[in-house]
Amino acid sequence: MKKFFRISFTVLLVAFLLIQFYPRSEKNNGNAESEQDIGHVVNTPAPIMAILKTSCYDCHSNQTYYPWYAQIQPVAIWLNDHIEEGKKELNFTLFGQYPVSKQYHKLEEVGEMVQEDEMPLASYTLIHRNAKLSESEKQLLLAWVGDSRKFFQNTHSSETLERKR
Repeated sequence: MKKFFRISFTVLLVAFLLIQFYPRSEKNNGNAESEQDIGHVVNTPAPIMAILKTSCYDCHSNQTYYPWYAQIQPVAIWLNDHIEEGKKELNFTLFGQYPVSKQYHKLEEVGEMVQEDEMPLASYTLIHRNAKLSESEKQLLLAWVGDSRKFFQNTHSSETLERKR
């Protein structure tokens, strides 16, 4: 039995070492401060931007802060997939490129995700404790989402906001 465990451990160790040579994806180190960034498109006070940057931007913008363990495979693969999926769902850096109806809808989804404690993900806040939203931060975000959506309602027709996203 000891021989089996020794061989298994050796095989796993060799596999772990070999996977380190797996090509790494390009890092998500773009510019998060573009003219299309949500901060330029929607009135976003400094406290809200601070919350978004701390709790959302790593996965939902074109700029990610990579911790040391992001250099280790297979963690790097998993993180990259997670970031790409997050950006596909909502990219705050490109928010201004969305049609108005999609911006309006994405704000609604942000509110729902925060209200239901679905975002930020528990797996993210487990390691990034500063990203966990306090009750006051949640309420601040929810109020901002509500105010922003009201602004859209006051400045755009209901047909524009209800167009297919």
